[in-house]
Amino acid sequence: MRLSAVVDEDEIRGRTRVWIERVVVGLDLCPFAAEPFRAGRVRLVVCEADGPERLARALADELTHLDRVAPDEVETTLLVHPLALLDFDAYNDFLDVGDLLLEKLGLVGSLQIASFHPDYRFAGVSPEDVANATNQSPYPMLHLLRESSVARAVAAHPDPGSIPKRNTERLRALGWDEVVRLRGRPRA
Repeated sequence: MRLSAVVDEDEIRGRTRVWIERVVVGLDLCPFAAEPFRAGRVRLVVCEADGPERLARALADELTHLDRVAPDEVETTLLVHPLALLDFDAYNDFLDVGDLLLEKLGLVGSLQIASFHPDYRFAGVSPEDVANATNQSPYPMLHLLRESSVARAVAAHPDPGSIPKRNTERLRALGWDEVVRLRGRPRA
């Protein structure tokens, strides 16, 4: 799909790949991401939805697609939506819609949705805290994951419960300047 002249799909894909390579995989923020990313089993979909209704339809389509395709073909999907839900609070509220779609499609227990946004902030954490960068992506996106893949990855990790704390410590040690450099674009 080609987006309007306002949005450059190639740039969006490129920036998202740089973020995955340098931040998610490069900093090992998700120790489960490198293998499927390098094996080409991460589906990256740039969605032209400009509002929650169209995004919900695209999300339903992508959830259905991921459920139907074999994991050795597509392990996980990133649904990047650069025109919809740019406000973090609106994005955060939309996550309830994602949960309802999982229920409606009968995919609870099979698939889950993780959240990434340029302005992501954890509850109770200052917006200035670099720890928020663990979930800050170049564009708003919904990460669709297979429950079975998550369960396998967690079972194979020696201490999955330590990952969030380790990530927070790693990012705080690096600081915003280094995180911004790795992302390849100035922080807004």
